[in-house]
Amino acid sequence: MPMAATEIKRGRKFDQVLAGAREVFLRDGFDGASMDEIARVAGVSKATLYSYFADKRLLFQEVARLECNRQAAEAQAVIGTDAPPEVALPQIARRVVAFVLSDFGFDIYRISVAESDRFPELGRRFYDSGPALLRALLNDYFTAAIARGELAIDDIDLAADQFAELCKADLFPRRICGVGSRPNEAEIARVVNGAVAMFLARYATRIQTRGGSGRLASL
Repeated sequence: MPMAATEIKRGRKFDQVLAGAREVFLRDGFDGASMDEIARVAGVSKATLYSYFADKRLLFQEVARLECNRQAAEAQAVIGTDAPPEVALPQIARRVVAFVLSDFGFDIYRISVAESDRFPELGRRFYDSGPALLRALLNDYFTAAIARGELAIDDIDLAADQFAELCKADLFPRRICGVGSRPNEAEIARVVNGAVAMFLARYATRIQTRGGSGRLASL
């Protein structure tokens, strides 16, 4: 496919196409979705659909980008930057785990990685709308927590990447390798609690607990 075929063209029915594609992709996944069904749900002709997106992979990536942005904005609205780390980090970790274990999140990863050699711009879109977006969200929170004296971090980007990887420990490798069944709540809680505990052990400042002991705040 020539590079020009992967460019996104916008028009009057662009948002309508994306809304229909989002519904179909979330319902059927990447492999189960067809351009015919997307055109039907979006209420547009196939010619209109293909005039915006010549390739299903590109359409999927655009839907994925918007979905990641939506979830990031929702997380920022719910969690904010004011909560202490022992409150905010478990919430962030659970959102990360829920997304990477979801069928949609897995499809984003699988398609982006599989096509990144032939279509590097798809890999870049995946990185910008996934890992880079999560890093930016964590950066905002860490910066605020540092200003409050709750965290001591020299390299915020590295700390953000470390926390993101801790949240996926064991769970994500099993998911991408198809090993075992979907993790249950106890398995998820084990990884989330371990990620937060390890991160705070490295980066939390010594703050007063309710008992005034000066130990690291308990989770």
